[in-house]
Amino acid sequence: MQNHYICIQSNKLNTVEDLNQLKLVLVKKKRTNKWLAEQLGVNQTTVSKWCTNTTQPDLATLKRISELLEVSVSEIINFE
Repeated sequence: MQNHYICIQSNKLNTVEDLNQLKLVLVKKKRTNKWLAEQLGVNQTTVSKWCTNTTQPDLATLKRISELLEVSVSEIINFE
């Protein structure tokens, strides 16, 4: 298995705008931020921040998101 690392420079992620593809996956699956927030039991603002890459969900939450959306974690995260 190949390891993937995110470079941190000046306390900011270099590719933060491209880190997750959650917004795109939600659109493809015809689901909303509100729906995902309800399924996860989190605030809709939290999901919005994930979709805009302001913050990132932890790995356990990413796994749960992938299950709910029926996609692999790799479809949500951009490793490049």
